[in-house]
Amino acid sequence: MRIDAFDFELPEERIALRPARPRDSARLLVVPSEGAFRDLRVFDLPALLEPGDLLVLNDTAVIPARLAGRRLPRTQDGQAIRVEATLIERLDQSHWMALAKPGRKLKPGDILRFGGEGETCLAGTLDARVVEKGEAGAITLGFSLSGPVLDEAIHGQGSMPLPPYIASRRQADAADLEDYQTIYAAKEGAVAAPTAGLHFTDDLLAALADKGVERRLVTLHVGAGTFLPVKSEETDDHVMHEEWGEVSEETAEAVNETRRRGGRVVAIGTTALRILESAGDENGLLRPFSGKTGIFITPGYRFRIIDRLFTNFHLPRSTLFMLVSAFSGLDRMKASYAHAIEEQYRFYSYGDASLLEPATPSIRPK
Repeated sequence: MRIDAFDFELPEERIALRPARPRDSARLLVVPSEGAFRDLRVFDLPALLEPGDLLVLNDTAVIPARLAGRRLPRTQDGQAIRVEATLIERLDQSHWMALAKPGRKLKPGDILRFGGEGETCLAGTLDARVVEKGEAGAITLGFSLSGPVLDEAIHGQGSMPLPPYIASRRQADAADLEDYQTIYAAKEGAVAAPTAGLHFTDDLLAALADKGVERRLVTLHVGAGTFLPVKSEETDDHVMHEEWGEVSEETAEAVNETRRRGGRVVAIGTTALRILESAGDENGLLRPFSGKTGIFITPGYRFRIIDRLFTNFHLPRSTLFMLVSAFSGLDRMKASYAHAIEEQYRFYSYGDASLLEPATPSIRPK
């Protein structure tokens, strides 16, 4: 399909710069497969689900992956230049792939120093060498530290990697360290939050449990590819960045049992959906999984595992808007987004949420 089929007009002021407080007070647009939309709040979610339904949440934890520093002078009388690197994928104990700005001013062999004050103070600094340079600002960094010591240093020097739609309008601050992390985050590795999960509170999870709604965890370490624009004109020409994920045997068994007895599997966010669909087989059974996935879901895809999707509002021409259009239908999603814009819903990472029904029921295991 042509990428421009997924375009729509989104006023810039609809992109939220801060989350709702409390988290579950955010608005919730219910989008049934047909009929009228419903304007509710996230804390109404228990009333929309049934005993025996199963929520699947992504327990990845965001690392403070944005590092600010400088490129050290290449010669004795040279000048340092300011640089910023956003870590996007760990390669081994001391090497990371990153996106650098200004990438055009870097070359292999350059030393980047993150943190510290002035040109000579080394206290609290973290050094890395540019090992390799790729396209569009991509670089491979070899750090001077390794393993847990490097992790600790990144936590000391890094800031939360807010999406460019927020970062271009304000700086990350101390509030984002908590706001840009789900309350059930457990496994570090993401450089972007599974943002649908940001709406959940302890009270909401307790209310869901009281309703008889079960929950299980999966992991998908969200990469920076979630921020990258689609530059091709056709969906067939776009290549997704791979991300590491895992579905445990316990979660696979719970999902399969839920669906066998007629319960519904509700993915909390597109990240949970993508790892579940990556691990689902053609008969609608979920298998344990551990590895990388580059699944790219567009209209025409037949869903194998998911019965409902709880997700934020996504940007025009994005792979995530393509995914929700595959789930609920392109015309239905454009109509619901037009409603959301007219009713002044808040979009993207810190924005409001929607609960989507599928245009076509997913495959049921026999």
